[in-house]
Amino acid sequence: MEIDYSRPLADRLRPSVLQEFVGQGHLLAPGKPLYEAVHAGRLHSMILWGPPGTGKTTLARMIAVVANAEFIPLSAVLSNIKEIRQSIEKAKLFLEQRQATILFVDEVHRFNKAQQDAFLPHIEEGTIFFIGATTENPSFALNNALLSRARVYVLKALTREDLHQVLQRAISDPNGFGSLQVEIPPAVQDWFVQAADGDARRLLNLLEIAVDLALDDQGRAMITEALAKDVLAGGSVRRFDKGGDAFYDQISALHKSIRGSDPDASLYWLCRMLDGGCDPFYIARRLVRIASEDIGNADPRGLQLALNAWEAQERLGTPEGELSLAQAAVYLACAPKSNAVYRAYQAAQSDAAATGSLEVPVHLRNAPTRLMKELGYGKRYRYAHDEPEAYAAGESYFPEDMGGRQYYHPVDRGLEIKIREKLAHLKALDAASRQT
Repeated sequence: MEIDYSRPLADRLRPSVLQEFVGQGHLLAPGKPLYEAVHAGRLHSMILWGPPGTGKTTLARMIAVVANAEFIPLSAVLSNIKEIRQSIEKAKLFLEQRQATILFVDEVHRFNKAQQDAFLPHIEEGTIFFIGATTENPSFALNNALLSRARVYVLKALTREDLHQVLQRAISDPNGFGSLQVEIPPAVQDWFVQAADGDARRLLNLLEIAVDLALDDQGRAMITEALAKDVLAGGSVRRFDKGGDAFYDQISALHKSIRGSDPDASLYWLCRMLDGGCDPFYIARRLVRIASEDIGNADPRGLQLALNAWEAQERLGTPEGELSLAQAAVYLACAPKSNAVYRAYQAAQSDAAATGSLEVPVHLRNAPTRLMKELGYGKRYRYAHDEPEAYAAGESYFPEDMGGRQYYHPVDRGLEIKIREKLAHLKALDAASRQT
C-alpha cells in the first residue's frame, strides 16, 4: 500500500490494533475490563477523559475497527445540532442494515446542554454507541443524564518510556520515517521527549518539523543538537489550561503544600504554575487568601508579607516580581498554622443567615439625638476603657434573643497561644462577675 506522506506523521502512525497502542496500561492491559471489551468487540457508550495526545481519538477508532462498526466522527468545536441530526440519520440507516455505529464526539465538553441532550434518546434506543473525548473533568463539563448512560475511562499522560517508544516507532516504521535514514543522538531524543510533556501528538509534530528541516537529497536526516534547540525553542509548554482541570489541580496542590508546611513542594507548584503561563497576580491573590485561611492569627505577619509580595509583583513585573511570590509562599509554608479565624467566620456567617434580622440591643445603639436618648439608646452601656483591665466583665454584645456564642477557638500554635490565654482570662472575669 502506497503511503501518503502528505498526511501528518501523527495520523500516519495512528495504531489500528491494540498491540500497537502505547500507554494506558491501567486500561488496556490483558484482563482489564476495557481491554477485554475492545478485544471481544463488545460495544458500550463511554467517555474518554485525559490530557491531549494520550490516544483518545485513536482508541475510539480502534474500537470501531475491532467491533466492525461504522465510525462517525464529530467535533464539538465545529458541529451543530443540524450535523448531529444528520449523523443520527446515517446511524439509523446502518442499523437497518444490522450494522452498529459508533458516534465519536471530540472535545465533547464544548457542546452545550441542548446539544448533549440530543444524543440521549438515540443512546437509549441503541441507534448509536456514543464515545465522547474530553480534556475536562466530565463531572463538571457534561450533563448528568449523559454521564449516567456512558462509562468514564480516565487516560493518563504518557510516561517518558512511552514517548521513547513512540519516537522509535516513528523512526523505524514505514508509515513514519522508516524509508529514510534518520539519526537522532540519545541525548537529543531525551530533549524531544521532555518537550512533548506526555503528549504523543506534540512529540510527533516536533519530530516531523525537525526531520523536514534536516532532510537532504539522499534521504538522510541528522538531527543535531543545534537544530533540535531551534525546533524545541517554543515547543516545551507545560499543561496549564486556565479555567481547566490542570489550572485548578495545580493551584490546589500549591494551597495544600503550604497548608501542609512543605516549603519545597510549595515552591515546586508555584514554579510549575508560572512555567505554564499562570497570571502571577492570580497566585498573589491566592497567597493572600491562604495567609488568612490557614495561618490567620497564629502569625499575622503572613498576611502582610503576602500583600507585600503582591505589591512587589505589581511594581517589578515579570520576571523580577516572581521572587517575592516565592518568598511569601515559603514563609507561609513555614509559619505556624491556624484555621481558627476561618472556622469562626464560617460559623458566624451561618448564624447571621439563620437568625434573621435580630435587633441590636438598646445599650449598644448610639444616641446622637434627644429622642434616641429618651428611648433608652445607649443606656447602661459600659465604656470598656473605664473598667478594670479595660474590660467590661459580664457584658453581652449579642442580640438578646440569641444569647452568647463562641465562634473563635484559637489554637495552641504561634501568636494564638497568647490570644488563647487572654481570652481564657477574660472568660474567668466574666464568670467572676456573674457570681457577685
